[in-house]
Amino acid sequence: MPSYRELLSQVKTEIAEVDARDAQAIARAVWVDVRDQEEWQEGHIPGANHVPRSSLESRIENVVPDRSTPVVLYCASGARSAFSAKSLQDLGYESVVSLTGGITDWKRNGFDIVLPRILSPERRARYARHLVIPEIGEEGQLRLLDSKILLLGAGGLGSPAALYLAAAGVGHLGIIDADIVDESNLQRQIAHSLNTLGTPKVDSARRAIEALNPDVEVTTYRERLSSENIDRILDDGWEIIVDGTDNFPTRYLVNDAAVWRNIPVVHGSIYRFEGQVTVFKPGDGPCYRCLYATPPPPELAPSCSEGGVLGVLPGIVGTLQTNEAIKLAAGIGEPLIGRLLLLDALHSEFDEVRIPKNPDCPVCGDHPTITEYIDYVEFCTR
Repeated sequence: MPSYRELLSQVKTEIAEVDARDAQAIARAVWVDVRDQEEWQEGHIPGANHVPRSSLESRIENVVPDRSTPVVLYCASGARSAFSAKSLQDLGYESVVSLTGGITDWKRNGFDIVLPRILSPERRARYARHLVIPEIGEEGQLRLLDSKILLLGAGGLGSPAALYLAAAGVGHLGIIDADIVDESNLQRQIAHSLNTLGTPKVDSARRAIEALNPDVEVTTYRERLSSENIDRILDDGWEIIVDGTDNFPTRYLVNDAAVWRNIPVVHGSIYRFEGQVTVFKPGDGPCYRCLYATPPPPELAPSCSEGGVLGVLPGIVGTLQTNEAIKLAAGIGEPLIGRLLLLDALHSEFDEVRIPKNPDCPVCGDHPTITEYIDYVEFCTR
């Protein structure tokens, strides 16, 4: 049987190796660090992807799906990366090189390294199920912890969204709601309880979030959103809006502000057994007015209390909204941009409808006609 050194020497005759200077000249190359987690945390080459040698074969397709893409592999000294290069060649990758001398030689030449932020042991334990998902991992979790998401409403849709965003580790949540907790809310608004009856919903939701995850900072706005306060609230730097409102005037107000400020909106709506979810991302797809240019007449919109809703439906739709918000915050997956997801809970059926961007949209179209906030008469109350 060959020794380790003999096997390494043999592998190096079957792969390509480059030094630090030549590696930087490889166009369009994807850099992959195959060291262990502890080594990665001590510093890595800028722009590199971390795929430990132990899971390289199973995870490399998530990082480099196109086998014709040039790949530069490195480790501490060039041994593990050599074996890794041989493995990728066997998997059909066409242009793979190993960095001679690894990151040790890179540092010796005076090239920059990145000292990554890392999760504390407590956070690694809390978010362990996220960390093992290749699409999220530690970097994705850190992006979630850095994110700022604003929830419009702490009711049926806002309740599950608030709890699951907090559980996921979204670092800063804002909540807008002017109402207090009423007994009729408890059939569906799971962030509240008998213990919080008569208290402001924003305070009740904050208590539930803080009890669930102390990592999350909560900012509350006990006020009804209007043209007079929306700019002040959005000036706090919110990056994503989860729209859990149940009235048309607020939806249009939020849509227009989001388009003008380039903030994605995760929209959700519910009625009896029916739910809808989509993502309005300015510049990448349609806005709410592309779908509905103006509100319907009041006589055609039943009041929220008269319409009714199946208690579990807000949980399903609010959780779907949370999924979209997490994808946006972590920069993963394919959000529902330009796609309207329809749910029929009575028959357990999902459907999807494409929403085209309207070039004649009065807000996001080629020639906008609405350039200031409009306060429509509110005709649907909680």
